[in-house]
Amino acid sequence: MIEKIFHLRDENTTIRTEAVAGITTFMTMAYILAVNPQILGETGMDRGAVFTATILASVIAIFIMAFYANLPIALAPGMGLNAFFAYTVVLTMGYSWDMALTAVFIEGSLFIILSFFRVREAIVNCIPVNLKHAISVGIGLFIALIGLHNSGIIEGNPDTLVSLGNLSDPSVLMALTGIILMGVLLILKIRGALIIGIIIITLVGIPLGITQLPEQGILAAPPSLSPVFFQFDFHKIFEPEMLIIVFTFLFVDIFDTIGTLVGVCSKAGLLDSSGNVPRVNRALLADAAGTTFGAILGTSTITSYVESAAGISAGGRTGLTALVVALLFLAALFLSPVFLMIPAAATAPALVIVGLFMTSPVKNINLGDYSESIPVFLTIVMMPLAYSISEGIVFGIFSFVLLKLFTGRWKEVSVIMYVLCILFVLRHLLL
Repeated sequence: MIEKIFHLRDENTTIRTEAVAGITTFMTMAYILAVNPQILGETGMDRGAVFTATILASVIAIFIMAFYANLPIALAPGMGLNAFFAYTVVLTMGYSWDMALTAVFIEGSLFIILSFFRVREAIVNCIPVNLKHAISVGIGLFIALIGLHNSGIIEGNPDTLVSLGNLSDPSVLMALTGIILMGVLLILKIRGALIIGIIIITLVGIPLGITQLPEQGILAAPPSLSPVFFQFDFHKIFEPEMLIIVFTFLFVDIFDTIGTLVGVCSKAGLLDSSGNVPRVNRALLADAAGTTFGAILGTSTITSYVESAAGISAGGRTGLTALVVALLFLAALFLSPVFLMIPAAATAPALVIVGLFMTSPVKNINLGDYSESIPVFLTIVMMPLAYSISEGIVFGIFSFVLLKLFTGRWKEVSVIMYVLCILFVLRHLLL
């Protein structure tokens, strides 16, 4: 039956190889079970409920990827997108978390429609390649800043905006140790470096009183979804600001997913003769459906994980790899006390390292053309400095259009880019 579903022989793989690959992928991305509840918890959402929603939404998306697309790619709430949800939409723009969930639901529904009608290419192709790379880099810096601030390594300062925190604080020392520890594990090519680092720092925090042990033991029934389940608020969905929020969720999700699919499938040797991802529409539907169901369950946007490359390096070639990841997620559902006791000092280093991972496209950016490099630079720096992913995208697109227009290179700008630029202007005039 397994051979009939996943076609293992066609991909020259075995059940054992696929199982090992699935375990490897899970180990590299399990940090999201600790990080996502903490980030979304900053908005006032119940962390236990978010933990359950994170797992169930991920499992739904992975099942679709495994059985429908038959690809060795795992999915979960995306880093950067959860930060945009919490720190930009809710904490900076002032929307409620249920309003943010509504935006995620709309974005996921639109993504499903785009996947069926195959118009996502128009959105992807309208954005210059340098800006695509810049968005990833900017999000990386933004996530790193969040990690550094949450751990106390960097703190606010009324005179200098930010400054170095108290390095004698035990939590700060733990976070700094965590960064070095995860770095060492990565350099030594240890599988699951981030989750191993999180576990070690969490254990170190027990005698220091920073890690609070769960009173009910390490095994428990999954936390109830009821505090976040189907919590939607549609009364502001037609505001200009909400349109920008939905577009940003959709935009980043599309690029995250397509970039991951192409990169991971290329590494696995799964691209077809034309260089395309096999069954790509099915894979995109897994992402879109996961996001839509995730919003209903109570978590931020679901996306394909680049950490899937770790499982592929271990030999994963089919959806059976993804299925193993889903089963391990379900097993973790009953370990909520373990994941929820992890302190910010242990997850913050993972945010910093993930920020590093996301800055890797900087090497692909062409800085020789100022009409390209200035928008790229504004995109990158405005995300952490404005504490907003969407503002970084706005500054990048707006400056790109104006610089091309005023230097007589208006033909290099797509019609969609002009439309976006006009929408950004209207947004600021109307708000």
